[in-house]
Amino acid sequence: MGALWMLVAGLLFACMGSLVKLGGADFSSSELVFYRSLFGLFIVYAMLHRAKLSFTTAHWRGHIWRGVSGTIAMLLFFYCISVLPLATAITLNYTSSLFLSVFTVLVLKDKFHAPLTSALLVGFAGIVLLLHPTLEHDQLFPGLLGLISGVLAGIALLNVRQLGIMGESGIRVVFYFNLSATLISGLWMLTDTLHPLALTSLPLLIAIGASATFAQLAMTRAYRTGQTLVVGSLAYSTVVFSALFGLLFWHEELSVSAWLGIALIIASGMLSLRLAPTEKEATK
Repeated sequence: MGALWMLVAGLLFACMGSLVKLGGADFSSSELVFYRSLFGLFIVYAMLHRAKLSFTTAHWRGHIWRGVSGTIAMLLFFYCISVLPLATAITLNYTSSLFLSVFTVLVLKDKFHAPLTSALLVGFAGIVLLLHPTLEHDQLFPGLLGLISGVLAGIALLNVRQLGIMGESGIRVVFYFNLSATLISGLWMLTDTLHPLALTSLPLLIAIGASATFAQLAMTRAYRTGQTLVVGSLAYSTVVFSALFGLLFWHEELSVSAWLGIALIIASGMLSLRLAPTEKEATK
């Protein structure tokens, strides 16, 4: 089932978030986005070349919208990772699934599916339980920026869905996103203080780029081939993986309500898979 690729993406995005948190000690948010995009661009360029796919596209408007909205969302997200607990930053960014569910009805005219929407809300309830104990009063402004990153990420995911409907290659979608992100973040990076790039930092930066790129490829495949609301529910898996990474590597304690939230997120994903409409039902 195509939607299950989102579980792979969720794990890889959580790995990327952990690596970004490590890199935040030596680099600014704009620098991390730039290096993540640049190294990811090299990787996906090699994949395009190996697959003998053309760089030419007839859907450049969709790529531009995807690139701009996704890059700004990522810049805000990386900033939030550096100042908020890892699970909190990723939780705010992954409200994108809720915004995407609204956008698909308003823009793509998808049929409203009450059972799947309920499953998505169960996952959101889990996110609220997981988020509430970790957002302090002095983190409200970064929290607002994290929410904005969720809105923009929802727009970017809508663009991914639209490009998939038009038949655009998933590898080409990720290539042009990395290209846009490299250019935009490079310009942004030049307006800030530049930190020296040491050889010892290269493995971490390459790992950020690799984990992000393969996560993007898995996510793009999920949204191109899976049911949107099901993929949205499974996208919350990133929050679970991130919370567990935060517990293991940064000793970020999880309260009883946070564990309950994790249970609800898992239940949301399982419920969405069970409630997913068949191909016949989806076309009615």
